[in-house]
Amino acid sequence: MGDVIRLDQVRKQYGSFVAVDNADFCIGRGEFFAMLGPSGCGKTTTLKMIAGFEQPSSGRVLLEGVDVSTVPPYKRNVNTVFQQYALFPHMTVADNIAFGPRSKKLDEGEVKKRVGDMLDVVRLSEFANRRPAQLSGGQQQRVALARALVNYPSALLLDEPLAALDLKLREAMQIELKRIQREVEITFVFVTHDQGEALTMSDRIAVMSQGVVEQIGTATDIYKRPQSLFVAGFIGSANLLPAVVAQGDSAGASLDFWGGGRITVKSNHVNADVALTPGEQVTVMLRPEHLHVSATQPAGESLAATVTDIVFQGASVRVVARLANDTEVTVLVSGEADLPFLRPDSTLWLSWNADAPFVLDGWPSVAGATTTNVDSIEALL
Repeated sequence: MGDVIRLDQVRKQYGSFVAVDNADFCIGRGEFFAMLGPSGCGKTTTLKMIAGFEQPSSGRVLLEGVDVSTVPPYKRNVNTVFQQYALFPHMTVADNIAFGPRSKKLDEGEVKKRVGDMLDVVRLSEFANRRPAQLSGGQQQRVALARALVNYPSALLLDEPLAALDLKLREAMQIELKRIQREVEITFVFVTHDQGEALTMSDRIAVMSQGVVEQIGTATDIYKRPQSLFVAGFIGSANLLPAVVAQGDSAGASLDFWGGGRITVKSNHVNADVALTPGEQVTVMLRPEHLHVSATQPAGESLAATVTDIVFQGASVRVVARLANDTEVTVLVSGEADLPFLRPDSTLWLSWNADAPFVLDGWPSVAGATTTNVDSIEALL
């Protein structure tokens, strides 16, 4: 349905520090678009340039096809919701939502209609006459959303609006926020460092690192086919195992793991920038949920490991183990599975289906599991 926002080779620099480098992508009409990355990666700076609170050092920001790079925020048809909702404490919920239309001097009948429609969308009609202090955190957030949406902006910009909520409420609000976005059919641009939020709500995700957009794609694409080692390690939990190409052709490749063992991969499970030439250094990504455990060596490809820790997580059990070369890996098994051989210091065998591995270029800075070691997480971020 066309693009609402376009960033055309946008760069933002503060002195010698580059906060955003060559951001070049479009956000479609009615799309729920997330910018995801660790603190300091440039996602909020990018959002501020879209909103008009920052101007790009070079490049252009286009809104509905018009260059708004130097247009002040109040003249852009976008609204922003921050972590702090900044509701007017002396006004009722209805008056808070009506503030925007009244500022535009709309007819009072139109104002009441818009307020009523927005109260229905956010399911707060019965709270119209309450003050913000009489509402819960989730209700206050929905009022802030309604106030931002009531003027029907081209896009709604959200800067980590769920960060202040408790876990259960945050999870419920993720579903609620997606429902609201579908009902109003307005483009949402959502900034977060929480992978779960981005994966749950977004039509597409831009993963950022050190001011650079590493990958843009659907949640499925980014999770299953990451385009860089950073994305593979940052999104979800992964086991990143160094390997060397033994042989390869158009059908696939045989890889030798660093430390022993071999794995065969299909060509469509190899990232496009990987050269399948003998001796090439690559990384095999194996998600913990794609690994199978057994007490005896299975037929086919497998790796032996020693159990170091077992963590019960309700629906699943996380098993932490070490390979022969001391690389730490994690495995997720069903919480209902009866696996008596799983105990600290026991030996188990790890196997996988043919569609499980995905191969990336180069070796990771820290081999193995991406979510068990503080030092490796700090290296990633």
